[in-house]
Amino acid sequence: MNTIELKAPANGVMISLETLPDEVFAQKMLGDGFAIEPVTNVLHSPCAGEIVQLHKSHHAVTIKTKNNELILLHIGINTVNLAGEGFTPFTQVGDQVSVGQKLIEFDLDFIAQKELCLAIVVICLKQENTSVACELKSNKKIISLDDTIAQIRSSIVNPSKNNSNNTQTQTIDYKILMPAGMHARPAARIADLSKTLESKITFKLENQIASTESIVGMLSLGISKGQVIKIQAQGPDASSALEKIKNLLDEITKNELESHTQAVTKVTTPERIFQKHCLYGVSASDGIAIGDIVLLDHKKIDYQEDASDKEVELKRIQTAIQSALEELSKLEDKLVRDNQASKAAIFAAHKEILQDGDLIDEVHSLIKAWKSAEFAWDTSITKRAHKLESLKNELIAARANDIKDVGRRVLLILTGTKESDHLLKKNSIIVAHDLNPSDIVQFDTDKVIGFGTVCGGSTSHVAILARSMGIPAIAGIDAQALELKEGQKVILDANTGTLFTKPNNEQLEKALLNQKAFQVKLQEAMKATMETTYSKDKKRIKVVANIGSSDEAIKAKAIGAEGVGLLRTEFIFLERKDAPSEREQTKIYQDITETLAGSELVIRTLDIGGDKQLSYLPIKAEENPFLGVRGIRFCLRNEGIFREQLRAILNTKSDSPIHIMFPMVGQLTELLKAKEILEEERLKLNAPIPKIGIMIEVPSAALMAQVFAPEVDFFSIGTNDLTQYTLATDRGHSELAGTVDGLNPAVLKLISLTCQAANQYGKWVGVCGGIASDVKAVPVLLGLGVSELSLSMPSIPLIKSTVRQLNINECIEMSEQFLNAKSASEVRSLVAQRWPSI
Repeated sequence: MNTIELKAPANGVMISLETLPDEVFAQKMLGDGFAIEPVTNVLHSPCAGEIVQLHKSHHAVTIKTKNNELILLHIGINTVNLAGEGFTPFTQVGDQVSVGQKLIEFDLDFIAQKELCLAIVVICLKQENTSVACELKSNKKIISLDDTIAQIRSSIVNPSKNNSNNTQTQTIDYKILMPAGMHARPAARIADLSKTLESKITFKLENQIASTESIVGMLSLGISKGQVIKIQAQGPDASSALEKIKNLLDEITKNELESHTQAVTKVTTPERIFQKHCLYGVSASDGIAIGDIVLLDHKKIDYQEDASDKEVELKRIQTAIQSALEELSKLEDKLVRDNQASKAAIFAAHKEILQDGDLIDEVHSLIKAWKSAEFAWDTSITKRAHKLESLKNELIAARANDIKDVGRRVLLILTGTKESDHLLKKNSIIVAHDLNPSDIVQFDTDKVIGFGTVCGGSTSHVAILARSMGIPAIAGIDAQALELKEGQKVILDANTGTLFTKPNNEQLEKALLNQKAFQVKLQEAMKATMETTYSKDKKRIKVVANIGSSDEAIKAKAIGAEGVGLLRTEFIFLERKDAPSEREQTKIYQDITETLAGSELVIRTLDIGGDKQLSYLPIKAEENPFLGVRGIRFCLRNEGIFREQLRAILNTKSDSPIHIMFPMVGQLTELLKAKEILEEERLKLNAPIPKIGIMIEVPSAALMAQVFAPEVDFFSIGTNDLTQYTLATDRGHSELAGTVDGLNPAVLKLISLTCQAANQYGKWVGVCGGIASDVKAVPVLLGLGVSELSLSMPSIPLIKSTVRQLNINECIEMSEQFLNAKSASEVRSLVAQRWPSI
C-alpha cells in the first residue's frame, strides 16, 4: 500500500466532484480526487514527480509520483475546445517538478467569457491492475496553496483478464475526428468500457501501443485529429468488443464536434463586397482618411552575443532598465497632465513589465553565462512575447506587443541606437507590419491621419490609443499592404476595414463628401452642445451620460451632458484586491454630485456577474453566467456588500437629485426585496427617500412593466442585454454580432410595452444602451415614448443635435410602422426615408 499527500494546486473554493457538469468527472470514471474553483490564475503542482503528459491544448497535465501514482490536473470543463487559447504552460513532458511549482497560467476572464465551467480537477488516475482511493484531509471551504487537501492510497491487484483459451484477435483502422484529438474525458470513457469487456483492447499509433484500460497510456500516444490508429482486440469477444469501442468513439466524436462548434469563436470580418485594388482588415478605430502611404519598418538592431566581463554587462542592463523606467515615467506624467489617464495606464503597465522579477532573473542568468546584456535581454523578452503570440488569442497577442515595445526600448538604450526618422508630411497614412504604443503616442497628429497594420486587432493597446486620439485605423490588413509604394495615394476607410489602394475619381469624391459632411455636422453639434435639449416642437428630451468614475463626470459635464443617466458602480469595485469601503464609495459619489452641480445622477447598484467578476468575491462557476447570478441576484445573495453600497449612496449629501437603480431585475420579488433592504438602511440613517428605478434588460421585465411601474419612479432600458436576451444571440459573438440590432421590431415591441406602462402610471423612461448613441435610433425611441437618452460621452453633441431636428409628434406617427416592420434593416430604411438628413 502506497500513500501520498496532495497540496492545493491553487487558491480557491473546494467543490465536490459530483457537482461538476461532466459525467466523466462527476462519476469518477477517471479516478477519485477533488475539485477547486480557483480565484487565482496559476496552476501549481500538488506533489513532487515527473511530467508524463501535457495535452497540446495546455489545459491538462499528468504527474507521475515516485510511487508511480498518476495525478491528473485538469483546468476547466470543455476547455479543450479552446485549443490552447488562454493557457500558458511553464513545464514540459520529462520535467521533474516539486510541490508548489508553477505549471500552467490560465486566463480567468477569457475562459469565463467563453461561458465554460472553470474548475481545477485533481484526479488520481485509475491504472491497470491498480486500485486507488482518495481521502480528503481538509474540511475547509476556502483553501490556499499551503493546505494539504487529500491523501491518495494505491495498491497493486492481480490481473484477471483473458485467462480463457478461447482467444481470437481482430484489428481495425480508425480515423480520429475529435477536434482536440484524444484527451482525458474520452480516454476515461474508453477505459471504463474496456474494463467491462473480456478482450484486451489496444490502440496503436505508428510504433507506439497503449492499452485502452490505461488512461495515461492513451493520452501519451498524443493522438491528434486526422490521425489513423489501429484498434486491436484480443480475447473471446474480440469482434463485439471492437464494435463497442468503435461505436463509443463515434458517439464521442459526434458530441465533441457539436460542442466544439458551440464553444469555438472564429475570427471573421464583416460581410463586404470584395473589390479590385482594395485590401481588407478589421476596424480598430472608425473614420475615413485620404492621404499618402508612409511605410514604417522597425529595423533589426545588431549586437554581439558574447561578452568578456559579466560585471560590466550586469551594470549595463541595470542602467538601461533604469533609463527606460525614467523615459516611461516622463511619458506617463505628460499624459496624466494632459488628462489622458487611459493612455498613461498603458505605460504604467510597461513599467511593470520592466520590473518583472522572473524576467530580470533570466536576464542575469544569461549574462552570468558570459552573454552580452543585449543578447540576454533580447532573448528573454522575445521568448515571453513568442509564448503569448503562440496561443493565437487576440487579447493575449495584444499584450505580447506591449512586451516587444518594452524590449525594443531597452535594446535601443543598450546599443545607443535611434529609430529611423521618417519624413512625415501632411496627410500621411502609416502602413506597418506592426506598431507599438510608443509609436502611436509620439505620432504628430497634424501629419498622421490614419494607419494600417498587418498584425494586431481591435482590442490591442494600439487600437485603444488610436480611438482615444481620433485616428482612423485598420488592423489585420492584408500583408500586400507592405508592398505599396511610398507616397501612393490611398483611401483608408476604417468604418468598413477597407484600404482603397488605387482609388478612382468617383471613390475619392465620395470619401471627400462623407468626410466633409460629417465634419460640418460635428462642428455644428459642438457649437450648441452646452445648450439644454428640446425637440423641434419644444418637447424636453434629456441627453445624459454613461460614466464609471469621477474623472468621467468632469469630461461628461464639459461635453454637454445634462446629467448622468448611468453611473456604473462596478468600476469602483473592479481591478482591486478588496471591496471599496463605505466611506470610500461615499467620497466618490460626493465628488460626482459636486461636479454635476445640481444635475441628475442615477447610480446603478453593483452589476456583477456574466462577463464581470470580482477576484475577492468569486461567483461559483455557472454553466451560463449570463443567465445566472448577476445584477440584482448577486446583490441579494451578498447582502453585506449590497447594504454597504446603499448606505454609501444614502450618506451622500448633494444638491443633485440622486436616484438609485437596480440592475437585471426580472421578477417582482427581486425588486420588493431590494426595496425592503434599502428602506431598512434608510430608516437607520434617517435619510431622505430617494427615487428608485430598475433596468429593463430582460424580456420578463418589459412584459411585466405594468406590474413593476407602480413600484418604481422610472425605468431605464438597457438595450444591449435586452436585445441579446430577446434574440437569444450573444452580442459579442463574432459571427452573429451583425444580426444583433436594438432596432429589431421584437425589441421595439418590448420598449413600447415599457413606455406604455410607464405613461399609464406617470413615470419616465430612459434608454442607457448602445442604441441611445445611434442617430438612426433616436426618432424611433422618441416615437415609442422614451424621454431620456443616456450614452457614451463622445456621442453627446451629435445626439443632442439630432433631437433638435425632430418633431416628436412625427416620430409618434411613424411608431406603428416601426413596430410592424419585418426587420431592423427595414426600420432603418424607414428612418432614412423619413429623415434623410440625420
